[in-house]
Amino acid sequence: QVQVAESGGGLVQPGGSLRLSCAASGSILSINVMGWYRQAPGKQRELVAAITKGGNSNYADSVKGRFTISRDNAKNTAYLQMNSLKPEDTAVYYCKADGVLVAGRWVRDDYWGQGTQVTVSS
Repeated sequence: QVQVAESGGGLVQPGGSLRLSCAASGSILSINVMGWYRQAPGKQRELVAAITKGGNSNYADSVKGRFTISRDNAKNTAYLQMNSLKPEDTAVYYCKADGVLVAGRWVRDDYWGQGTQVTVSS
C-alpha cells in the first residue's frame, strides 16, 4: 500500500512564509507527477503546482512568483515553498502522487494525502 502524508501547515501572517512537505511511502518504484492542490471553504479544489519526475513544473496563475514546488525523487517527497502569503491562500492543501508505480503492479495509480490546513491571517 501507498501512503501520502502532508506536513508543515499552520497559521501565518500576511506576507509570511511556510514550507509544506509531502512524503509518499510504500513499495514505490517511481512517481510521474507530484502536485499540490488546495480547497477553500465553499470552493472547488484547484491545482496549485505540479512537478514531474524530471523536474518540470507548472503553477496556477494566482501563485506564480510566490510559490515554488520541488521534489526529492530519492525520498519520494515534494515540497511547496510559499512566500508572500495572502489571506486568499487560506485553504486545506492536499498533496497528490500521480502515476505511482508500485512493485509488483502492471499499471500506475494515483494517491491523495489527507491535507494540511494553511491559514493566513493577522
